[in-house]
Amino acid sequence: MPKKSQQQSPNICPRCGVIASSPKRTWQLVAPIPDSSGRITITVMGIYECPSCNYKWRAVISKMKVGGDSIEIEGSKGKELKLASEEKEARRPTVIELDLKDILEEE
Repeated sequence: MPKKSQQQSPNICPRCGVIASSPKRTWQLVAPIPDSSGRITITVMGIYECPSCNYKWRAVISKMKVGGDSIEIEGSKGKELKLASEEKEARRPTVIELDLKDILEEE
């Protein structure tokens, strides 16, 4: 059986190369430990069945990294989409600048 390459789409049969239309079943795996940025990885897995040879295989459909400063979604074709968190933009602190001359003149 040939090894599945990293670039191959998950819906292509590893035995005969026929394209399966959609997964028969999907589920989510949630990583118990966050990465160094504080994000949790959610992996969407699926079971495919080949319409030609009836071979069944599992494949990663997509991965999402949620939390921290951003949301990162990696699809089945390896493309990454990064979304900025709107909450972080709204909670940006205001900068207050004080001049020591003004403070000393008031005293």
